[in-house]
Amino acid sequence: MTDTRVDYQTSPAHYRHWKLSFDGPVATLSADFDENAGLRPGYKLKLNSYDLGVDIELNDAINRIRFEHPEVRTVVVTSLKDKVFCSGANIFMLGVSSHAWKVNFCKFTNETRNGLEDSSTHSGLKFLAAVNGACAGGGYELALACDEIILVDDRSSAVSLPEVPLLGVLPGTGGLTRVTDKRHVRHDLADIFCTTTEGVRGQKAKDWRLVDDIAKPAVFAEKVKARALELAAKSDRPANGKGVTLTPLQRTIEADRLVYPHVTVDIDRVKRVATFTVKAPTGAQPTDIAGIEAAGVNWYPLAMARDLEDAILSMRTNELDIGTWLIKTSGDAKAVLAMDATLAEHQKHWLVRETLGLLRRTFSRLDVSSRSLFALIDEGSCFAGTLLELALACDRSYQLALPDAPAKAPTITVSEMNFGHYPMVTGQSRLQRRFYDEQPALDAVRAKVGQSLDADAAFALGLVTSNPDDIDWADEVRIVIEERVAMSPDALTGMEANLRFNGPENMFTRVFGRLTAWQNWIFQRPNAVGDKGALKVYGKGDKVSFDWNRV
Repeated sequence: MTDTRVDYQTSPAHYRHWKLSFDGPVATLSADFDENAGLRPGYKLKLNSYDLGVDIELNDAINRIRFEHPEVRTVVVTSLKDKVFCSGANIFMLGVSSHAWKVNFCKFTNETRNGLEDSSTHSGLKFLAAVNGACAGGGYELALACDEIILVDDRSSAVSLPEVPLLGVLPGTGGLTRVTDKRHVRHDLADIFCTTTEGVRGQKAKDWRLVDDIAKPAVFAEKVKARALELAAKSDRPANGKGVTLTPLQRTIEADRLVYPHVTVDIDRVKRVATFTVKAPTGAQPTDIAGIEAAGVNWYPLAMARDLEDAILSMRTNELDIGTWLIKTSGDAKAVLAMDATLAEHQKHWLVRETLGLLRRTFSRLDVSSRSLFALIDEGSCFAGTLLELALACDRSYQLALPDAPAKAPTITVSEMNFGHYPMVTGQSRLQRRFYDEQPALDAVRAKVGQSLDADAAFALGLVTSNPDDIDWADEVRIVIEERVAMSPDALTGMEANLRFNGPENMFTRVFGRLTAWQNWIFQRPNAVGDKGALKVYGKGDKVSFDWNRV
């Protein structure tokens, strides 16, 4: 455990970088980054440049809009600093950060920006970037994640992706991909744009499709407001919905353990293994909207998703040496299936829809975590429906067979929630990914919906990797874990990412796959991070020294 743990929990009362305001169906999220409030020492967040702490606040703010303000239909992202929208990731922060820190930082910012598009697609929450000043690098990538961009036409404000010519690295949060896949900027114009430090402004930015519209300063605010209301009119988020306050998590952090009401993480530092245990709901659970609203933040699927998300983020950032995560569940599978029935019945209600969205994004965080994931389905497990997604997300799954005590044998159960309610970033369900969309295999699984499947039945359907009996269980599990932790973590990270995302490629897989892989490589090259690398000498007055060999 590091001495300076990163905490992903915050609240508006503790924000140092964002101002959040509300006006009917429109929320305004204004960047006003405190340059003296960096998450780590050694840099200042000048010109609205950001670090991980800024994005932790951004993620929190978006979640509060989602759950606490159902009346909001459009979020305007803008700046309170004169002539500056956002200058992107703080370069000096990147220069003094470890490789792992840079990669995890880029991953979280990618997830946050992808989350904007996820909410736009699934929840009717639209985002409008009101770019009222210079907008560079990660600042433009934040704007790109919005549904639309309006740029002030003041003869100086420009959008730019200057990472290649200025820093010798790539835009780290989807800039290259969104410019082409989302905004359809012609590739030769994109080439010019991504190799020009000064960026593109005014009418040219609109002509090149880098922004949707421009407006003179005198009418900029009016145009932004009008467009925000037009986007809001297309949303079905309820004007009179009762928001749910996201109260602080009940969480205990111990030396080798994270404890939440619905999730525990036990860390074995000697074996370099962590065991995540997700607990099923207990006691009477609401089945109608009135009950769900009354439960609020304590409604099990919402509370569990918040616990699990925090555990994943904390372990990813704070426990770099723990490379293998064992995923377990405990409790009554029938309670999970009853919850699934409630989710399915009320899935169009805004609060249920947002909860499904949080579950979907949380499971996706598991997918893209650079850790080996093994599901252990043993006695007392409840891998059913929504919680079965945890096993389906894993690299392998092991289910205990008890041929001499079938009544005690752990089972798994497929529900309708496994057929598309929690798609991966590929757009596929995890079952579709598992079986390559082959219909006979999917039909065979669907025929067993609602049935408890013991190890042999699950193995026969291809739903688990192995079905050792109680004689072999302990040794087989021990051996596979020991083998895994002995392998190169770098090679495993690359292998797992390739095997997990075997489905159709899209903008999100390109961001997490191709772009992340290239950036990961570039972040270690002397041309970027050597003593005379572009990232190291930036702002120091020294001249960059490149090795001109193409690799």
